[in-house]
Amino acid sequence: MADTVSGQITDSVSSTNVEVVGDAPAQAMGSLYQSMAQAIGLAGGNAVTEQQQVNVTNQTSTTLGLSLLWSMGPTIGAKASVNIAK
Repeated sequence: MADTVSGQITDSVSSTNVEVVGDAPAQAMGSLYQSMAQAIGLAGGNAVTEQQQVNVTNQTSTTLGLSLLWSMGPTIGAKASVNIAK
């Protein structure tokens, strides 16, 4: 048996290696772009969620404040009006 390899096989393996090495930068950039797109999408989603939570907190504090004012009765409101008018 001979230990030689056909020239066609050597050329085929060499061209495959060249193609893999040539495609690697494009695949790496594609991966990077996908990762960046996902990160930006998550950041946008987190911003929306945060804004919704702030709105809920503001609405709750307004409701509690008004409830407290209304529970004090009309005399407190009248006294406050007199103090503000001075």
